Amino acid sequence: MVDDDASDDAQGDAAPTPTAAERAIRAAAEAGQWREAATATLTAYGEEILGYLVALTRDQVRADEAFSIFLENLWRGLPRFGWRSSMRTWAYVLARHAAHRQGRSPYHKRAQPLDPVIEALAAPLRTQTASYLQTEQRDRLAAIRAELAPDDQTLLILRVGRGLAWRDIAQVLAGGGDGDGEDSPDEAAPLPAPEVTRRAAALRKRFERLKSDLKARLASAPA
Repeated sequence: MVDDDASDDAQGDAAPTPTAAERAIRAAAEAGQWREAATATLTAYGEEILGYLVALTRDQVRADEAFSIFLENLWRGLPRFGWRSSMRTWAYVLARHAAHRQGRSPYHKRAQPLDPVIEALAAPLRTQTASYLQTEQRDRLAAIRAELAPDDQTLLILRVGRGLAWRDIAQVLAGGGDGDGEDSPDEAAPLPAPEVTRRAAALRKRFERLKSDLKARLASAPA
């Protein structure tokens, strides 16, 4: 199914009310409790981030490696995260960055060890990689989606599968939130509000074109 089931962004330019998970993560971070903040982030978003990476890479080894890069950048970047986006949006910025980086450097070596608690929390998530991959391989839509460019795949996953707001998707695809640099994805400035609005509108149109294309492909694909 490729319909846009998520509701439109009724609040316009207004910032959405933070969820309980976002408030808990921010409270821990502002108290300098980085382990607690990272743990809360993985508890809230770790499963969906791994699912996104599996959908994007369609390969267990690549998805696991990209998830390792994501974890490293999350752990390293938390102290510098400026809360100019939600943690969920920034997590997808990091995940997209991790997938791209893994594609460029498949044999990534971790720059610094992770906190053992974070490693322990991530371990059960990793066991789900094979299950996610099997689901992706059985899904006709996922197979067709895999033929698209990575950012078109991300657009579909974040809007249809995750229900992210258009403005958040614009930040993710721009490498916005709090950054998406080659080595320091926490340092780049977020997009100015007018640019976010412009890109969000463009993404809506791009999404409609993708929906039409996918529906046509599904209709012509063998059952």
